[in-house]
Amino acid sequence: MDASKLKITDIRTADIDGLPKHMILLKIYTNAGIIGYGEVRDASSGTYAKMLKHRLVGENPLNVEKLFNRIRQFGGHSRQGGGVSGIEIALWDIVGKFYGIPVYQLLGGQYRDRVRVYCDTDVDGKHTGRDMGRALKKRMEAGFTYLKMDLGIELLYDEPGALNAPLGMLEEMQKYSMKAICHQSGSIDKSLMFGKNYEIFTIPHHATGIHITEHGLDVLEQYVREVREEIGYDVPLAIDHFGHVAIEDAIRFARRLEKYNIAWMEDLAPWQMTEHLAKFARNSCVPLCTGEDIYLAENFEPVLQAGVNVVHPDLLTIGGFGEMKKLGGLCEKYGVAIALHMAESPIGFMAAVHMAAALKDVLAVEFHSVDHPEWYDLVKPAIRIEDGFMAVPDTPGLGIESLNEDLIAQFRKADCDEPWADTSAWDNEWANDRTWS
Repeated sequence: MDASKLKITDIRTADIDGLPKHMILLKIYTNAGIIGYGEVRDASSGTYAKMLKHRLVGENPLNVEKLFNRIRQFGGHSRQGGGVSGIEIALWDIVGKFYGIPVYQLLGGQYRDRVRVYCDTDVDGKHTGRDMGRALKKRMEAGFTYLKMDLGIELLYDEPGALNAPLGMLEEMQKYSMKAICHQSGSIDKSLMFGKNYEIFTIPHHATGIHITEHGLDVLEQYVREVREEIGYDVPLAIDHFGHVAIEDAIRFARRLEKYNIAWMEDLAPWQMTEHLAKFARNSCVPLCTGEDIYLAENFEPVLQAGVNVVHPDLLTIGGFGEMKKLGGLCEKYGVAIALHMAESPIGFMAAVHMAAALKDVLAVEFHSVDHPEWYDLVKPAIRIEDGFMAVPDTPGLGIESLNEDLIAQFRKADCDEPWADTSAWDNEWANDRTWS
């Protein structure tokens, strides 16, 4: 087909759950039979993509930048960036398939032919640093060369004298928001986004009134010491999910951790609170990481200026490949490392792999689904991570030939539409999109 005659004909989504998160897969159909695969950010809604359908059907998918600039105003931070980002990724997949070129080549070429994958790890229930250390050791035995663990104040809830808070606050946190905070093994239940649940879940770090006592710091430091005794000091170890406490408490804990060679501590304050980030950067030698919820590269600049050492942007929030490429240039300017956030399906993972191949400097790509064997087979050819690295495919587009529809049906999210359900209800969605008069 002549490139000028290629048109978008439909956009559809499929919601799956249990591998381990709620993931929203995306297909963009064309009149040439080429299907572009994308994904809306995890724990989000396919509505963010479907609401853009009327602005895209009938357009030429090869004009990626033109279409992105048309829909970018409808994206936003965190999950709100998922529709724009997922569509942008699917458009690049179509371009690659149409011309027979891998996406990384369209992004400027290849810096590396295999990408390091860092393995996120959490241990359910009450546990010790020894337990976490043994879990991480299994990751190393499986070949992973970069590690991250969850370590948060929830470990202190049952420890007398470890936390200081307004009386009743800790009980409310446990009752109303713990399931939402500790959601690594499944999707966030809808009920947690209403009423008292939502009120507690959305209190920012600095406003909870929770502080860690010296005894609490002793307990957490002992935990990290035990982890290091199990895994040694040669492998990088990052920390996530510390908890909603004031930045001063994070600084106190970070000072305890300096001798344990921590790769980074993640999301210690809302990313918008750049003065809080700067305060941490001025007062600790532990690297600070944030960025998974930032939409558009331009919004990273205040964070970079605050002194963050590592950013972990998510392709499915930042706006897709084009915005991530811009961020790569900003990180070079400020001397900040990139570790790609990735808690999605193999579609989001393969997009991150292509992006990591095309970035000059990147530490690794995150991986959440190592304990879910079905995850690897959601796409064809199946994902194969070897010795902690993913080979960058040289096949067209994202390198995904097709999706495993049987597995998608098996893991369909119960309270959502059938996979790839008709979206004609969105065909007539319309508004005046001009943002100026």
